[in-house]
Amino acid sequence: MPITSRDVARLAGVSQPTVSRALRGDPRVAAETRARVQEAVEALGYVPSEAGRSLVTRRTKRIGIVVSDLTNPFYPHLLGPLHDELEKHSYRMMVFTERSDNQVPLEQLVDGSIDGAVLLTSNLDSRLPAELQRRRLPFVFLNRESSPHTADAAVVDNELGGRLAAAHLTDIGHRRIAGIFGPDTTSTGRDRELGFRAALAESGIALPGAFTHRGPFEFDTGYHAMLELLGTDPRPTAVFCGNDVVAIGALNAALSRGVDIPGELSLVGFDNIPMAEWEAFRLTTIGHDLDAMAAAAARLLVERLENTSGEDRPQRVVMAPQLVERATVAPPPA
Repeated sequence: MPITSRDVARLAGVSQPTVSRALRGDPRVAAETRARVQEAVEALGYVPSEAGRSLVTRRTKRIGIVVSDLTNPFYPHLLGPLHDELEKHSYRMMVFTERSDNQVPLEQLVDGSIDGAVLLTSNLDSRLPAELQRRRLPFVFLNRESSPHTADAAVVDNELGGRLAAAHLTDIGHRRIAGIFGPDTTSTGRDRELGFRAALAESGIALPGAFTHRGPFEFDTGYHAMLELLGTDPRPTAVFCGNDVVAIGALNAALSRGVDIPGELSLVGFDNIPMAEWEAFRLTTIGHDLDAMAAAAARLLVERLENTSGEDRPQRVVMAPQLVERATVAPPPA
């Protein structure tokens, strides 16, 4: 027969409800009593039943992570710090992955199996956030938002990051500058392009249609767009990419055509994913603290679930971007 909390109660000399309260960390249980309960738990090898606990507390202590692209190395990198921060508060993760947020079966998120959700890849037209709000399932935006200030969010200042990239290139003399942006259906793609264009305009530099490309935040987007840019005459001397994965694709395309990076063409990415500093890439990029952003999202959601912040309005943590200089940017060729 499996060991139960009643067995623990008999060995510890307390009631079964006291065992439950002690294992939940209830401050009303005396330290000496908690110690006796813990000794009994270890002696019997008792493992609390999550199913039974959730029936009592009406909480599962599980968080759903909704992500639509685990092939992009940016997103798996966020799962580690998310897990670590949630574990500090005794929450577990469940990953839900589909091709888009709108394809995630809503019933899987609101069937009572999770207490809340972290949305990593929301598009601006995502229906999921509004549905979760209607069903009263707490959630937090991480990295992307469908609309700002409608829910808790942990994001980077994407517009400022785009400005930093443009300023770096113009400051060292580039004037023929192209952009391989992310999709304008995402807050990240839209805002990074917005900041980049605004900073170029302030320097009196236009971004012509032939120098403008958009696409998914994928390797192929950067690769194929770069091949097109290399066919323009005159071609750009610098290219800003919507994220590091796009930039790595662009870098590979340039190298496949024998283009010297950065002697003939400079390249800037965004996000500073771990791959960006690999010796094979040494990518100049716009960085921000990915671990801190993920941890902030987890904390915001836990605070919302446990009502510890005392704040009803949506909270927004905005990470500051900074230029990370490596080996893919140089002044334009003479």
